[in-house]
Amino acid sequence: MNRTQRLALLPALLQQRILIIDGAMGTMLQRHRLTEQDFQGRRFAQHPSDLKGNGDVLSLTQPALIQDIHRQYLDAGADLLETNTFTSNALAQADYQLQGLVYELNVAGARLARAAADAAEQQAP
Repeated sequence: MNRTQRLALLPALLQQRILIIDGAMGTMLQRHRLTEQDFQGRRFAQHPSDLKGNGDVLSLTQPALIQDIHRQYLDAGADLLETNTFTSNALAQADYQLQGLVYELNVAGARLARAAADAAEQQAP
């Protein structure tokens, strides 16, 4: 199903039932007890400030983990996914000296959610 078809389907589904959106990405990330190295990945191994706690950077350093969390929500019955971009803005990312990556973080977050949704759609009966 393409984007136009999905968007056209949304109003009809909302008329039929309450749609379920995924839950708290941060809570799901905390369950993994990630280390500073997990947040840094290879790309930010020499970054001048700590990145632990910056869940949004995981879209770049741990994309498989983010996509798996999306999959878990879809498997649990979520109809809609949020992107992993809660703090993907210049003000929040300045705390980690990553304000220059805001666009990349948002694009990566959207792509991971879309890929998870597409995979779930292909597996649906």
